[in-house]
Amino acid sequence: MVGWTCHLITCKNLAVLNVLHINFTDAVGGSGRAAFRIHRGLKELGVRSHILVGRKSGDEEDIDLVSRRQFRILDDLSKRFFDNQLSLQYVLYPSSFHLARHKWFKEADIVQLYVTHGGYFSHTALPFLSRRRPIVWRLSDMWPMTGHCAHSFDCERWKTGCGECPIISDYPRLQRDTTHALWRIKNWSYSRSELTFVAPSKWIAGLAEQSPLINRFPIHFIPTGVDTETFRPVAREAAREVLGIDPSKRVLLFSAQYIQDRNKGGTVLQEALERLAASGVTELMLLVVGGGAHGWDAGSPFEVKRLGYVYAEKMMAAVYSAADVFVLPTLAETFPNGVLESMACGTPPVTFDVGGCPEAVRHLETGYVARYREAGDLAAGIKLLLEDQELRTRLSVRDREVIEAEYTMGLQARRFKHLYEEILEKREQMAATG
Repeated sequence: MVGWTCHLITCKNLAVLNVLHINFTDAVGGSGRAAFRIHRGLKELGVRSHILVGRKSGDEEDIDLVSRRQFRILDDLSKRFFDNQLSLQYVLYPSSFHLARHKWFKEADIVQLYVTHGGYFSHTALPFLSRRRPIVWRLSDMWPMTGHCAHSFDCERWKTGCGECPIISDYPRLQRDTTHALWRIKNWSYSRSELTFVAPSKWIAGLAEQSPLINRFPIHFIPTGVDTETFRPVAREAAREVLGIDPSKRVLLFSAQYIQDRNKGGTVLQEALERLAASGVTELMLLVVGGGAHGWDAGSPFEVKRLGYVYAEKMMAAVYSAADVFVLPTLAETFPNGVLESMACGTPPVTFDVGGCPEAVRHLETGYVARYREAGDLAAGIKLLLEDQELRTRLSVRDREVIEAEYTMGLQARRFKHLYEEILEKREQMAATG
C-alpha cells in the first residue's frame, strides 16, 4: 500500500542520521540530479550523507565509486559472462557484495538506491545488503518491476512474469529474450530482501501497487524536489543577452539529457513544428539543449539554436528564463526534472499526457497537456501559449507558486528524513520486542 504522507518520528537513540545513496551517476541525468538534490537537501538538515556511484563526474569528497579498483577486473569478467554471453543482465557483480565492507555503508543508518541498472550494481546482492542496513529504493523508472526494460509503454507482461518481450532492443538492451528468467531472478532476490520503495510520482506509485515483484513492500509517495534558489526567474532580456538571442524572437525550448533518444519525442516535435509553420507562426526560434543537440537535425522550418549539454545549473536557469515556452514531447517519463525546473523559472511547459507529467503540468493552470503522441495537439498547445501573452503570464505566476508550495528541494529532503526516522523507529521497536 502506498504511504501518501510522512509523519515526523523522533528516534530517541539516534544521534546524527547517516545516509548512503547509491546511483549510476552523480548530478548527471534525471536520476543523478535527483539523487544529488536529495543528498544536498539532507545535508542542509544536518544529516550526514554520502553517494556511491557507478560513474563519477564530479570531484566532491563525499562522492565515490561503487566498484573499487581491485574489483573492477572481477566485475568486468562477470559482465562478459553473465551480461554478454548469457544475457543475464546485472546478475552478479562481486563489488556489490563487497559494499557491506565500505566505510560509508558500515556508518550508514539508511541506504538509498536510485537507478541500479547500467552495469555497476547487482540486485542479487539485495538479500545480503538489506539484512545489514535498511534499504530505501527510489523508483526512477520501471526497471525494478520488469524483466529488463526501464519503460514498458503499452506492454503489461511485467504483471505476469515477462517473456516474449516486444521491446527487447530498448534500453537496457538484451542480446536475446531472457526477460522471464530475469523477472524470476528479481522475484527470488526481492523475496529474500527487506525493502521500502519511494515513488516520485503518483503514476509510478500506481504501477508499483500493481507489480507482483514489489507490491509486497511499503510504497511511499515523495514528489521530486527542485532547487528554487538556483532555478528561479531571470530577467528575460538579461538571459537572452547572455545566450546571444534576439530579444524580439519568440523562443521555444526543447531540452533533454540526450536529445536524440527516441523516447524524448524529437520526431513528434518535428511534425508539430511543421504544423506550426503551416498555421502561420513566424519569427520563432527553436532552442535545443542537451547531449547530441548539435547532431540533431530537426528539419525545422524555423531558426534553430543548439547549445549542447549545459552542466551549470545557473546557466540552465538562464536558458529556461530566455524561453517563452518549454516543450517536452516525451514518450516515456516517470517525473521529469525539466518540467519542474522550467516551472520554477516561470516558463510554462507543453508536454504529453504521459507518466507523471500531468501531475505538475496541470492543463491550462501551469501549462498545456497534449494528448499522447498527437503532434497536432502538441502544436496547438505551443501556438496557444506563444500567442496568448495574458495566458502565458498567468501560467508563469502559477508555475512558481505550485513549485514553491509542493516541489522544493527542502520539502523533499524533510519528507525523506521523516521516512528514514519512521523506518528506524519501527526497527527499534521490533528489536525491543523480538
